[in-house]
Amino acid sequence: MIEKLKKYEKYDIYIYILLAYLFSIAIRMIWVYQFNSMDSFYWDNQLMINTNDGYFWASGAQNLANGIYENNPRVPGAEYGIVYFTYILTQILPFSIETITLYLPAVISSLIVIPIILISKLYNRIFLGFFAGLIVSITWSYYNRTMVGYYDSDFFALVFPVFITYFLMRGVIQEDFKSIFIASLFILGYFYGYDASISVIYAMGIGFIGYMILFLRDKEYFYDYIILISVSMFNIDWRLRLVLVILLFILLYKKRVDDKRVLLFLSTVAILIFFYFGNVFGVILSKVNTYVETGVDTHSSLEFFQVHQTIREAGKIPFDTFANRISGSISTFILSMIGYLLLIYRRKEFLLFLPLLGIGLFAYMGGLRFTVYAVPIAGISLVYLFYVVTKSIDDIKIRYTTITLFVAFALYPNIKHIIGYQVPTVFNKTEVGVLNKLKSISTTKDYTLAWWDYGYPIWYYSNTNTLIDGGKHHHDNFIISEILTTSSQIEAARLSRIAVETYVDSNYSTVADTLFKNGKKGQLNVNNYLEELKFGDIKLPKKTRDIYLFLPYRMMNILPTVSIFSNLDLDTGKEKKKLLFYQTRNFSNKGGIINLGRGIQFNSTNNTITFGNGQSTKLKYFIATQMMKNGRTQLQTKLVNKNSQISLIYMKSYGSMIVVNDAMLSSTYIRLFVLENYDKNLFELVISNPYAKVYKLKI
Repeated sequence: MIEKLKKYEKYDIYIYILLAYLFSIAIRMIWVYQFNSMDSFYWDNQLMINTNDGYFWASGAQNLANGIYENNPRVPGAEYGIVYFTYILTQILPFSIETITLYLPAVISSLIVIPIILISKLYNRIFLGFFAGLIVSITWSYYNRTMVGYYDSDFFALVFPVFITYFLMRGVIQEDFKSIFIASLFILGYFYGYDASISVIYAMGIGFIGYMILFLRDKEYFYDYIILISVSMFNIDWRLRLVLVILLFILLYKKRVDDKRVLLFLSTVAILIFFYFGNVFGVILSKVNTYVETGVDTHSSLEFFQVHQTIREAGKIPFDTFANRISGSISTFILSMIGYLLLIYRRKEFLLFLPLLGIGLFAYMGGLRFTVYAVPIAGISLVYLFYVVTKSIDDIKIRYTTITLFVAFALYPNIKHIIGYQVPTVFNKTEVGVLNKLKSISTTKDYTLAWWDYGYPIWYYSNTNTLIDGGKHHHDNFIISEILTTSSQIEAARLSRIAVETYVDSNYSTVADTLFKNGKKGQLNVNNYLEELKFGDIKLPKKTRDIYLFLPYRMMNILPTVSIFSNLDLDTGKEKKKLLFYQTRNFSNKGGIINLGRGIQFNSTNNTITFGNGQSTKLKYFIATQMMKNGRTQLQTKLVNKNSQISLIYMKSYGSMIVVNDAMLSSTYIRLFVLENYDKNLFELVISNPYAKVYKLKI
């Protein structure tokens, strides 16, 4: 019997990998189970995805399949691995693109258990790799960015680096040049599969070269390893890089080049080319500065507001959030760091994980998105610590049971987080229906103007184009913000036409820089230009396409943020005017005193509103709105005190109260979406329901 069992021992690793992989998939299916009965999350009989960026890649795959985005210069093509990979899957699998994009993140990201278990096999401790694989595959930050529906290139972001690190470790431990060759191929694949991989690859490459110089410079294979890895990171066309890697592998593997002086020369040249032409430190520092710098953009003549200050992923995070995202809890994070110190003390080759750990720890300063890179080594180190502290237990069954309990302790906060992490789809069914209807009344050369959060879904569901989106949200945020928040509807209409036609005529250059001649001779005074749009006799460019405004109800949650970008004097970088916008759905009425939260109260008896600082003022307007069955808004307005600047809007159909000052009350968004009070000579309401309104520009 024992002999029969031993015959199957060689299959242990496959069993461990399969079990860990299925565990990762099963945990990710919790989200599907939670929302399976939510009809509002379905479109075309499939759950929709839950990340905006997913529609960027999906639009690219869709375009490869049927070429519907010929007028959109922003849609990605086969140059992006995720786009081409998805396109191929749509051609060979009997599933819709919606089904593929929904489940692909779980299918690919769960592969991370393979290199983790293979690393443990290098030390004949497969069961430790199995436990580490369980932890890593569902740890907070990794799960959040690879869950079902999170269709983004992020599902490649960590799988490739861990495979690369495994093959580098194997090459070092077993002195196996073929492993270094495979690592080089994975580096090439990582460049293609993950568009933001370059800084990660460079960090890993520098780390590997440094490790070789510090610890293995006397080894026979020293130069071979450095040459191959350096060439695989060259900043040249990937096809040429692939040819060079293969040729060098053949030459070095067959010892066609074995003169030490020649190898020294080749390795030196390879490193210099890598560092110089790859602008290595420039790339890394640029990436760091991108997430550390916030506020006003001082790199341009006009002082635009930077978008990174408004992105949660790009800001400093609390330590508990930082620790939770890397290990699930503060205690397991601390234990994992202790485990890593112990691990590199005993097995210095685990220093090859240091670049990934460093990037992950940078998240404490640079933003939560980076925590994911520390997850693999944190999981491995934690399990290793469990293994070490139980070493004194002689009974193997008791020892393994204890380790299992420790692992369960580490898994618990992560699974608890996953159960509570009920992320909705990007849009609901009704909102998608609006965009689908827009598709039926527009053409693929038309433009839909909206905040950048909604850019990619607009492409995907309406087949129209946008000025800003999830990847293009720099100076042109000013343009869209001005259109959405200006108090002048004629300015909003004129700027919409001018912006779109300028964008197309300038070969899709940044509109704000082109229009205002930013940093060039004859740079415009932006404030004067905007005043001309409001009151001047402006000759508009020839109309070449239709333009629509997409105003979703959900934008109300970010309206204060949207307004920041245009409420800025571009010459000085200072705020132009005070804006007040406060929305609440949690309010109560006691004896005519309506408590709106945050210390704000409205006295309906004398129409006075009191703020948290004790300041009171009469209302200017009390406005009540109600959505009718035909999708139109019914309005009741009461003028209380014309000298006041504060108004209260009661959106009855939404159960919502809004406090605004005059500047926000007269904004395009409030006028057109909330009040449906628009200039019929400038705009035509073409789609209206409680979730969104779409206006067509008439000039």
